Amino acid sequence: MLKSIDEEVLKAAQAIPYPAELYRFDAVAEGLWGGFAAVTDEHVQRFHEQGYLVVHDAFSPDEVQETSEGLLYLMDGEHPDFRGVQFEPKVVKHKSAFSAEERRDAIRKIFRFVEYEPRLKAMSEHAGLLAVAQRLIGEKPTLFQDMALIKPPMIGSEKPWHQDCAYFNLPLETTVVAAWIALDEATPDNGCMHIIPGSHREGPMVHFKRRDWQICDTHVPVHRDVMVPLKPGGCLFWHGLLYHGTPANRSNLRRRALQFHYSPESSESLTTGERMEIFGSEGKDVDC
Repeated sequence: MLKSIDEEVLKAAQAIPYPAELYRFDAVAEGLWGGFAAVTDEHVQRFHEQGYLVVHDAFSPDEVQETSEGLLYLMDGEHPDFRGVQFEPKVVKHKSAFSAEERRDAIRKIFRFVEYEPRLKAMSEHAGLLAVAQRLIGEKPTLFQDMALIKPPMIGSEKPWHQDCAYFNLPLETTVVAAWIALDEATPDNGCMHIIPGSHREGPMVHFKRRDWQICDTHVPVHRDVMVPLKPGGCLFWHGLLYHGTPANRSNLRRRALQFHYSPESSESLTTGERMEIFGSEGKDVDC
């Protein structure tokens, strides 16, 4: 926990700036056990219908441990050339005063790390993971984004409801697949993933810059929200157009996860302007 900043700053960092009713806590997504080898054609078909696939025991405890050590190596600033660290906005100006342990509990995101940390790169190239991604995409997958998403105890902020494709300069018909891997237990209290099943088939949503680049709160069909709690080593796949988000962490537990995005090897690209014509609010008759 953060002890190097005063109580008023901590209170501000712990404030929840969104309506509590944006996330439901009474429904849990279905998942399977047996690792990546247990994924059947029926599960792949369900992914295309529902927009997600949960594999509860995708990675072994040893794989999770080794990956976590690689992540901490970068979080602790051990690699002299790595700069892909983003702190929680409300505490970032105090980072110079943090101890090594406090630094870990002030980081929000690590990104573009695969070429700096071989243990994390190995996870992105895991044979079982890539085999499932290929079945979901329908052709050889290409990794195009790598992140570690951190929700520190008590101050881990919300990631509002959004569609990943709103961030990517890829044609709308591209099957983008995200793989979200729990390194800590992800629970309802510490900010596990929330999804809207089937929403990927309802087309792109206009996104607005509010708390983040997001779907407007009033445009989210919250009554369809289901949670995806995961044990360490669990993996959630979702389609790039699926509505998803994570509430704030108001527990004393860390919630760290890797997130990889894959696209078809044959995919082409859009300009930012073309993407904004689809997902941006400029010039659209939509209010938030």
